[in-house]
Amino acid sequence: MIFAPDTEASLRSVVNLLNTNAGLVDRLETVADLDYYLDTERFTGARARNLAELRSVRQLRAQLHDIWIAEEDTAVRRVNAILRNAQALPQLIKHDGWDYHLHATTQSAPLYDRMAVEAAMAIAEVIRSKGLERLRICASSDCRAALVDLSRNRSKMYCDTGNCANREHVRAYRARKSGNS
Repeated sequence: MIFAPDTEASLRSVVNLLNTNAGLVDRLETVADLDYYLDTERFTGARARNLAELRSVRQLRAQLHDIWIAEEDTAVRRVNAILRNAQALPQLIKHDGWDYHLHATTQSAPLYDRMAVEAAMAIAEVIRSKGLERLRICASSDCRAALVDLSRNRSKMYCDTGNCANREHVRAYRARKSGNS
């Protein structure tokens, strides 16, 4: 295990949020899209289910993308700003089949705050572990999806959203074959 299970789950949730805007179609355009994302991620707590909440989560997605590709000092400043603005107060919580893990907002806090703080706490753990290079954008030439490399040897290059690794391996094989002709 590289990170605590709740940190890994939070990082995967961030990847999934970022990847709602990685393809040709934005998959976070309606309140129903947001509900689908939150249900899929098993996100708990209060939800307003309105356009203001949708806009705030779309804004969070952009903020997290900027953190995802930032240098360490910039990522630290942005993570700290999220935690400061939400007045995060870490505490151990046990719920929904999870053993004790950290929450830094209440379940009644606005969705944006809960999502932002959860993401910031996970990214803070990545930064503390000197693992910021584990937060990546897919290396495929025709993909811009986010990924988190949880492999031991830090070698994951391609996302899980499609067949990027397979496509890139086929391209490399064909390039080698055409060079041998």
